Amino acid sequence: MGVSRKLNKLMTKRVLSALIGAPLLLFITWLGGWYLAILVVGLALLALREFLKIGQLASFSQRPTIAVVYCCIWLTFFLCGQVEWLLPLGVLWLIIVFGWYALVYPKASFSEASYNFISLFYPVASFTFLYYLRELPEGIYWCFYVFLLVWITDTGAFFIGNAWGKNKLAPRVSPNKSVEGSIGGLIAALIFGIVFWFITKEGTLWTIMLLSVLTSAVSQIGDLFESSLKRMAGVKDSGKLIPGHGGILDRFDSFLFALPLVYFALVLGLVG
Repeated sequence: MGVSRKLNKLMTKRVLSALIGAPLLLFITWLGGWYLAILVVGLALLALREFLKIGQLASFSQRPTIAVVYCCIWLTFFLCGQVEWLLPLGVLWLIIVFGWYALVYPKASFSEASYNFISLFYPVASFTFLYYLRELPEGIYWCFYVFLLVWITDTGAFFIGNAWGKNKLAPRVSPNKSVEGSIGGLIAALIFGIVFWFITKEGTLWTIMLLSVLTSAVSQIGDLFESSLKRMAGVKDSGKLIPGHGGILDRFDSFLFALPLVYFALVLGLVG
């Protein structure tokens, strides 16, 4: 009875958080502009905090201060619209991190240097693709496309996995995920992509179908990647910010992989 009550309480928290958080996210994305840019910066900094905390627990990031400071500088350039500086700042970060590693070796490990280097790109830079995707022509459609596709992928994987899941997808990372559930998520995303095309007529049917399957697959990889980080650190959730869901990384892990894929597919003209 006690376990049942805990599960019911957890589900209630999850539903309430989703009912509040999802509409708010969609609304601010619809507004775009400074509203979305500020939201992106806030989410990126919260996710960075969780990422570095995981690194500390796994003994991969014992000196996170410089990463926090540099990411704040990078996000300041982002807020100021200095897009042309973002890539050079990324290259400079490469030089700083691994130059520091070379200078203090063997006091710092290569794993620590690599983890700090990744902190700028995952999760900070990955979050900014939500803003850049919104800024594209018809960007609001594509932002909603990513949101809905990831949610539908998760839903399809959950129900198909529960009904027919037998073969473990990545048992050491996420024991509850199955190959059948993953395929179910891909099929659900494919169906959604077809519906999306018939409603919006964006791109061609075949390219949207392909993009939907690829985005679904990448979103699942993002989920597994974040799970592997938590497994490495020995924690269940990346944080406790969102009741019933965990941390920012727990809720946005799939989006951090899916958003850049869709953005570059559009910018490179692969969806035409």
